[in-house]
Amino acid sequence: MENIIINGGKKLFGEIEVSGMKNAAVAVIFACLLVKGKCVIENLPNISDVDTSLKILSSCGANIRRLSSTVVEIDCRRAECGRSPYELVRKMRASYYLIGAELGRFHRAYVGCPGGCDFGIRPIDQHIKGFEALGAKVSVEGGYVEAVAENGVIGNQVYFDSVSVGATMNIMIAAVLAKGTTMIENAAREPHIVDLANFLNTCGADITGAGTDVIKIKGVESLHGCTYAIIPDMIEAGTYMIAAAATKGRLKINNVIPKHLESISAKLEEMGVYVEELDDAIIVSGEDRTFNRVNIKTLPYPGFPTDMNPQMCVLLCLAEGTSYLTEGVWDSRFRYVEELNRMGATIKVDGKTAVVEGGAPLTAAPVRAVDLRAGAAMIIAGLTAKGKTVIDDIYHIKRGYDGIVEKLRDVGAEITEVITPDPAAFDQAN
Repeated sequence: MENIIINGGKKLFGEIEVSGMKNAAVAVIFACLLVKGKCVIENLPNISDVDTSLKILSSCGANIRRLSSTVVEIDCRRAECGRSPYELVRKMRASYYLIGAELGRFHRAYVGCPGGCDFGIRPIDQHIKGFEALGAKVSVEGGYVEAVAENGVIGNQVYFDSVSVGATMNIMIAAVLAKGTTMIENAAREPHIVDLANFLNTCGADITGAGTDVIKIKGVESLHGCTYAIIPDMIEAGTYMIAAAATKGRLKINNVIPKHLESISAKLEEMGVYVEELDDAIIVSGEDRTFNRVNIKTLPYPGFPTDMNPQMCVLLCLAEGTSYLTEGVWDSRFRYVEELNRMGATIKVDGKTAVVEGGAPLTAAPVRAVDLRAGAAMIIAGLTAKGKTVIDDIYHIKRGYDGIVEKLRDVGAEITEVITPDPAAFDQAN
């Protein structure tokens, strides 16, 4: 069993480097399947979701070469359709991009249903709607998704009933080699959608409008290889911003795009946190400050990100007064609340809104990382709480945070990752 142990109560001071964005990296990796040539992808984060994505492509016949800890060469010219291992695909939600990539290249796809964090019902109905609009017949049976476009992928108009980041990116991937033009309406606008479009355009695609709610994709005959660097991870940056404030410390967070962080910065400033934007860095300080109560609702970009919901809730626990945190994207996002209440928080969930009674310090306790971002919240909570906090199920955290233990230790946190014997396994062995 792997755990993170934190002796809290230490203020964070210094500088932290943000890694490449998880949500952009995994989409770009699977999009390499479309390319006739070698792609060199730079600024990849060292996280398990990236490792799993590369293993899936390798199992499909791609040639993967690690050039450094953050740079990978991907050659998919000999890749084949339908060879992705079910046990790997089930480890991550973003494996659904393989469906769009296989459909775009081979005109058929056969991929296991995606896994990842459990936020209640997370259907891929908008993905399927888009694939069908592009001329594919889609079936979901026996834990697999099969899509077949007998006449090839044909450009068409795609309108999403609800804004979906994953569906927007998947249809972009499927449509770049289509015959004709595809128009995606009610498209998501997140920065990683723009990053995926920029990567595909660098390879020879013709995509315009990424970052708006209408994306136009003119199909091209083929894509060529390129060298491309992934954008910085705004959620990792936001996590460290809140950690700096919550510990009453001061951090300079490097390798960021401040515009991507505007919704987070605005709420921190509303709470009384000091935030200073630089060209490619941001300074956040909670020194000698009392935090104000605020109300927050998570929304698609450019609104406050759902992936910052748990981390922000920790800071609300330390604010004076009652705050309301409303989740506008995922059901079951508040499963982490039980863990924070275990640490002395007073949070009640009413439907999609958490009522947070702030003002009391958190206390150290054994807790679980119930999902990726909840795990980051447990780390922040542990940093603020005096005493020893032990976090279990940290494999969730490793899916999306590159070297978080080492980065926090370098700015003053007393934090370690340890391997402890599994009691059940020990009993069985004896």
